[in-house]
Amino acid sequence: MNIDLTDTTSSQINGALIRARRAVGSAIGMVLTLVIVTDEGNHYDALKAASEASKEHPCRILVVIKRPGRSPRERSTARLDAEVRVGGEVGNGETVLLRLHGELAAHAYSVVLPLLLPDAPTVVWWPEDAPGDPAEDLLGTLAQRRITDAAATEDPVAALGVRAEVYAPGDTDLAWTRLTPWRSVLAAALDQKQAKISSARVEGEEYNPSTELLALWIAERLGVPVERGVTPGPGITAVKLATEDGTICLDRPDGALATLAVPGQPDRHVALHRRATAELIAEELRRLDPDDTYAQAVRFGVDKLSRPASEAASASGSGEGASAPPPKKPAATGKKAAAAKPAS
Repeated sequence: MNIDLTDTTSSQINGALIRARRAVGSAIGMVLTLVIVTDEGNHYDALKAASEASKEHPCRILVVIKRPGRSPRERSTARLDAEVRVGGEVGNGETVLLRLHGELAAHAYSVVLPLLLPDAPTVVWWPEDAPGDPAEDLLGTLAQRRITDAAATEDPVAALGVRAEVYAPGDTDLAWTRLTPWRSVLAAALDQKQAKISSARVEGEEYNPSTELLALWIAERLGVPVERGVTPGPGITAVKLATEDGTICLDRPDGALATLAVPGQPDRHVALHRRATAELIAEELRRLDPDDTYAQAVRFGVDKLSRPASEAASASGSGEGASAPPPKKPAATGKKAAAAKPAS
């Protein structure tokens, strides 16, 4: 059921939600509120991904679309338009599209607050144009979990440096979520091969934040030097861990199927396909507690990764292999591991 409201208020939207639930004729149990802060051009893809994720986590989805206007007249006019969706394609949850016009675009907090589910967690997701400090953003203060995506920024590697400097418990990034399968396979490989790691190399696309985070995670957990290699991609293409018996190599050249080579064991094929945004959001909604592992990795410092001079030289000529300029060094927390240990 869809209800369109023009020049409305939060109170009227709550009333429309109640009417829609009664019209659907079924009890709806929702476990959280997911707030998506986006613009008119990107809201469709973000809402589609959130709706898919809500099949696993029934929730109330609030899509905040800011339309401040271009002309002085548009900017001075404050109006709230809403679209309430319950049942049908929405599934077990509720969706409210909030279009904030004019001056009201700067006061999204006041519009969203009355629409949050009572006694339920809140998650805020910025698919594009995340604030510099999500935890200090007014909408971010409402949430137990704040999701950003460094890959959607103009300089993803520099964005990681910003995330490190302003990190607060509850912050996370989809660039980190994309690493879950890689971290799981590497941890399992190190459990099977009990060997001391002397060095590592992580290869992937230029300016790919997930590749940088994976290298930081390995460096922080194993306490070894990690070299960052640049390849055409897609995404992360290989991880190589040097041991006394040989090299443990996880190679994914096509973005779908990887080969795991462990010294003394036959090669194995591993499914490491690049996951859709809906899968990433569903994973983030499974846990709402602070991700300490992400905090340790992102704070470790992108400038600690070494890049071969040969790659930098060839990149300057071809324009394909240059590594991103490192961001301002974030403050490191904790001590590096004194000896190599299996990743967890």
